[in-house]
Amino acid sequence: MNLYRLIWTLALAIAVAAASAVCFGQAVKKEKEIYNERADARAEIREALGKATAEHKRVILVFGANWCYDCHVLDAAFHRSDLAPILAANYEVVHVDIGKGEKNQDLMTKYEVPLKRGIPGLAVLDPDGKLVYSQKNGEFENARALAPEDFLAFLNRWKPEAQNR
Repeated sequence: MNLYRLIWTLALAIAVAAASAVCFGQAVKKEKEIYNERADARAEIREALGKATAEHKRVILVFGANWCYDCHVLDAAFHRSDLAPILAANYEVVHVDIGKGEKNQDLMTKYEVPLKRGIPGLAVLDPDGKLVYSQKNGEFENARALAPEDFLAFLNRWKPEAQNR
């Protein structure tokens, strides 16, 4: 009976260790720093709104953090060869660092992106700063499960109207 218990204990320990290694690997795997942890998010948003006005674009605010695996997945999707041109032609993107949940919470509240729904969290603004869309239900929280078509549909849905361009 003790041998049976020992085998099950070892099997459980190995399973827990393997699962932890996968989760830890995802949490620390990052190819670049997407979020400038020392940036003044309000200044970056003002600058993006100025560019958006001049170029007849909208602004996408991406709330997240460098430790967030799905934030990196979203960023990689936005840099895909089929999505990057649509993003560049229609949007100014501002990455707003939330740290470990303690930073820029006032901006998340202002733009109606609840932290409790996870990150990355997105908001889309008109060039005048008016909120056009806010992610209230964690639509991008599990970005790794989304298909390229999902990102494309989002970008096409919220891009500026053709007559404004």
